[in-house]
Amino acid sequence: MKIVVDLTRCQGYAQCAFAAPDVFAIQGDEALLYDSDPDDAQREKIARAAAACPVQAISSTVRTPGTGIRSLERTCPPPALRRR
Repeated sequence: MKIVVDLTRCQGYAQCAFAAPDVFAIQGDEALLYDSDPDDAQREKIARAAAACPVQAISSTVRTPGTGIRSLERTCPPPALRRR
């Protein structure tokens, strides 16, 4: 799994840090620190973090056997479309 954060779009809202604290952290007032190659066990939390980002600055990819690379953003529908 690979994560990329567009730091020009990131506004430091820290919603990602709340959703996936083992992957994302805010240092100081605005500095985002993140693991760009987290363990696959974090996949669901990362998908929630990407969906929670108000400026959609987080993108991630996963290589799955037999299917190649796909975007996690496509596997996690926007919050308004999810069932509760």
